[in-house]
Amino acid sequence: MSLFKKEKRKIALALGGGSARGIANIGVLKVLEKERIPIDLIVGSSIGSLVGASYSLGVPIYRIEKAALKFSWDKLADFHISRLSILKGKKLENMIANFTDTKGFQDAQIPLAITTTDIETGEERVHTKGNLQRLIKASCSWPGIFPPVTIEGRKLTDGGIRNSIPAKMAKRLGATKIIAVDIGFCVKKGRLNNIFQAFIQSIQILGEELDNYQSKHADIVIKPKLHNIDQFAFHRSKQAIWDGEEAARKALPEIRKKLGLNPNSWKR
Repeated sequence: MSLFKKEKRKIALALGGGSARGIANIGVLKVLEKERIPIDLIVGSSIGSLVGASYSLGVPIYRIEKAALKFSWDKLADFHISRLSILKGKKLENMIANFTDTKGFQDAQIPLAITTTDIETGEERVHTKGNLQRLIKASCSWPGIFPPVTIEGRKLTDGGIRNSIPAKMAKRLGATKIIAVDIGFCVKKGRLNNIFQAFIQSIQILGEELDNYQSKHADIVIKPKLHNIDQFAFHRSKQAIWDGEEAARKALPEIRKKLGLNPNSWKR
């Protein structure tokens, strides 16, 4: 499957997930926009799908940043324990609607793809059409935390399970050059004091290994430092955005070299 005709180079931006850590994607977008780096396709997983969709729909980056700085778990947590989740997910729906202005794939100014995972079969899925808000919700829904989203008979959940960095999906969609944002995981060094900490740490270690493998599909990898910012640290969103900006600025020479860009050769 390809979104492009076989013409010139097509540059894709692959935005990884990571909940609060994924806010760093905004900082990366700020720099790429300011430096006029052309983007022909955005592929997003988990929170990368929310940030990427908003940007592709033409929501100004300052509005995306302003909204993200208001994030908190209180605004996402609507406890409703069921067989498959501990949150209802209605607050998540409302947040997605606000971010995307309730628009759809057909309104995208930059072609857009969203990744999800079929939790019943383990299959990775990539979407370029359908109900955008429901697909973003599915891509952001951590299993056990948010309920899966049923679409066309499939129970879809977090795209980051199979595509924490959706670079291979960008390639599958026809991109010839891929810039990936590796949000990474927060492996903490120190003594573990309880079962919950041990479980979370194991997820971080597994995720780091998956990211190392998936980043190999990209031509350029932007990796924000995000020191000790874990997936729950929405109160540190400002720092995450700054870390994203810093990493993108450092990557600019490599981006221009590998994409064959002159700093003044492209205008939005």
